[in-house]
Amino acid sequence: MSPAAARAHFRGGAARPTAGWAPGHIQANLVAVPADWAPDLAQFCRSNPQPCPVLDVTAPGAWRTPLAPDADLRTDLPRYRIWRDGALAGEPADVTAHWRDDLVTFLIGCSFTFENALADAGIPLRHVEQGRNVPMYVTNRACRPGGRLNGPLVVSMRPVPARLVAGAWRASAALPAAHGGPVHVGDAARLGIGHLDRPDFGEAVTLEPGDVPVFWACGVTPQAALMRARIPFAITHAPGYMFITDARDKEYRVA
Repeated sequence: MSPAAARAHFRGGAARPTAGWAPGHIQANLVAVPADWAPDLAQFCRSNPQPCPVLDVTAPGAWRTPLAPDADLRTDLPRYRIWRDGALAGEPADVTAHWRDDLVTFLIGCSFTFENALADAGIPLRHVEQGRNVPMYVTNRACRPGGRLNGPLVVSMRPVPARLVAGAWRASAALPAAHGGPVHVGDAARLGIGHLDRPDFGEAVTLEPGDVPVFWACGVTPQAALMRARIPFAITHAPGYMFITDARDKEYRVA
């Protein structure tokens, strides 16, 4: 399915995680904050480029992006989150009624982008095989503060056969705009994760014999910072329910 067809599908009311959709195209996290918070979020992203690789920032109130010129950022994601005073206030499929003229939208790279490269390298994607949303965890690693924003690093986890971990690192490291290479391999306890079967976001994934857990920085990290800062209002994507752009991943690959 093309990116435009996928967006039309979601605009029509379908709501499902976007892993495996429109392979070869960039997927993005969405974070829309009031204009007076935009400098804080920009600083937080600059200070934490691995979990927060910025692809585009809109003008206040804008709901278009050059990453997909015909898309509507208010309707074309499968699921959103509304935040009030740092608390989750809803998960609608359309945020047109909640949109404000002062919202500045940040589109941040997503690890779903490099999954096509992982598959091309012969690395299995267990969450796709098992029909589950990728598991995500809040870690004990602190991000660098940015203005009023600070908080923990959030990671996504993919089980990878031990013999293929080096290949997974190479394939993902070539896409720094999609979080780049892993931040940790192996013992989850070193990240402060007590139970892999109890993710903070997404769904638990079963490791197959010979798999090891591999962790990548995750674009849900800004949501953890917004919660800690008790931001008065914000709109984000729901974890795993991303914005699919027209941009090709090959345009963002580095040697």
